[in-house]
Amino acid sequence: MGNRLSRIYTRTGDDGTTGLGDGSRVPKDSARVEAFGSVDELNSAVGVLLAIPGLPAPVAANLTEVQHELFDLGGELCIPGHRVISAEQVTRLEQSLDEFNDALPPLKEFILPGGGPAASACHLARAIARRAERRVWTLSKVENVSPEAAKYLNRLSDLLFVLARVLARHERGAEVLWRHDRRKPGS
Repeated sequence: MGNRLSRIYTRTGDDGTTGLGDGSRVPKDSARVEAFGSVDELNSAVGVLLAIPGLPAPVAANLTEVQHELFDLGGELCIPGHRVISAEQVTRLEQSLDEFNDALPPLKEFILPGGGPAASACHLARAIARRAERRVWTLSKVENVSPEAAKYLNRLSDLLFVLARVLARHERGAEVLWRHDRRKPGS
């Protein structure tokens, strides 16, 4: 692969547009740019999570594969009509989700997004995954989008939730449970 970016700034976006992978230009706030931009933000959040020392090896390996797939998904969303994410990748996420979840106790209460640096970063990535999924659904209302794109993000947010539970237990021994009864009547 040669030099893809020989110069970082091009000034072509100074008019409020950006180039898509097919060479066309669209407004920077278009539904398509919002969708692949949110996927890029999600990939960055996963990168922050991966930078935290001491992650269990199976979690790190899984998240590294996710980063590659998110880059693929961003490329898919950047090129109208392009398809990269497959049903097999959605199935892989489901299998990973089941494997990690099987080792956890049943969840009987809501948990707070926290529990240690890695668990907290994972919860943040989960929230960004949900937003990215919403942006893909918004795009799908005005343009053709592969159904696997939204499915992938939906399963990924579920996987990130389960991984946050795994990481909270790894870092603290347990999740931080939401206490719905923390206020007494009349206080």
